[in-house]
Amino acid sequence: MFDFGFSEILLILVLALIVLGPEKLPSVVRRVGRWVGRARAMARQFQDQLEEEIDGASRPPPLQPDPPVTVEPAAEAPPAESGAPTHAPETGTPADTEHATSGPHESRG
Repeated sequence: MFDFGFSEILLILVLALIVLGPEKLPSVVRRVGRWVGRARAMARQFQDQLEEEIDGASRPPPLQPDPPVTVEPAAEAPPAESGAPTHAPETGTPADTEHATSGPHESRG
């Protein structure tokens, strides 16, 4: 920001020593140091906020969750024909189980 070299700072300190004297100079230097520190902190905070806004503007907006899906109960199946099994037998001999799980291409007589 300001380009002060060592010689400029030394010249300012010598002039301040002559004008203020050795008694007031330490308190004035402390006060100026606090001001400079506060100014740097404010500048850093401003820069961080500015970068945050720029980064936020360049990012895509966050995804919104999908609305909850309501599932309606399925309609009841029509009643099965009388005498026809509606599912494979749960217990039985392996032959019964094989017949119940075999596809329509096999028929047992």
